[in-house]
Amino acid sequence: MARANLPTGIEIEYETFGSSAAPTLLLVMGLTAQLTAWDTALCRMFVDRGLHVVRFDNRDCGLSTGFDGQTVDPMAVVAAVLSGAEVPPVPYTLADMAADAVGLLDHLGVERAHTMGASMGGMIAQTMAIEHPSRLVTMTSVMSMPGDPSVGRPTPEARQALLAPPPTERDAFVAAADRSLTWASKRYGDLDRLRANAARDFDRAFRPEGAARQLAAIYADGDRSGRLAEVAVPTLVIHGRDDTLIDPSGGVRTAEVIPGARLVMIDDMGHDLPEPLWPTIVDTVTEHIAAHDPAVARPAA
Repeated sequence: MARANLPTGIEIEYETFGSSAAPTLLLVMGLTAQLTAWDTALCRMFVDRGLHVVRFDNRDCGLSTGFDGQTVDPMAVVAAVLSGAEVPPVPYTLADMAADAVGLLDHLGVERAHTMGASMGGMIAQTMAIEHPSRLVTMTSVMSMPGDPSVGRPTPEARQALLAPPPTERDAFVAAADRSLTWASKRYGDLDRLRANAARDFDRAFRPEGAARQLAAIYADGDRSGRLAEVAVPTLVIHGRDDTLIDPSGGVRTAEVIPGARLVMIDDMGHDLPEPLWPTIVDTVTEHIAAHDPAVARPAA
């Protein structure tokens, strides 16, 4: 546990893999997803490439500080943003979540890191590159978007599955993991694995209230495109062609607005990180990191 954002007293639960003497790769996960969503075996693949890997629970998720009792209507927030009206108060913002991540780097004594964020985590990583560029060597945004409401839209089915309240009873919660098949990779969707992961995460920390507050933070941030156009952090954008939760146009636009960003579209990848695609993902990210960090070796051809 790290006191990662000292002015606000936020505590962040984290885990590390590999030698702290190696370059650090900070992994940032998405909406309501605990650090366990970065599979341990995937983390170790990055360690095998010479990286010190850090995964953590965002605020209001897992074992990190929660904001229980603070209510917000994320639909009211998005309506205000789209209409140009004054945005109602939110418990926290993506900038606050990015500050948590930087505070964790402070706790670990890491001056500059590589960061890789998935979905909402990609938005947080983008915000780190906007607000804390001196702390990043590279940034990788995976299955994410720049906040432009005209891109990255979910299908109606994926949106419905995302916003459906989670069951509060364990067996029902595990069975509801079936909803994730709505946006999982069509070729690699694994229902048994989804249910096993749901059971693991329910037992570790079941905190459904955080979903509305995290959604509100996403919506309140609005369109980052103008700010991302000033980003100088070397950026890689990865997106799956089968993503139905954040349409591939979200990744395309992210790469368009960040100067010099490289876009990699992956066939048979949805809004998930399926194990058969780990070698492709790890090679692609490691190549990006190695191009800007002489301490990391490029993947073998």
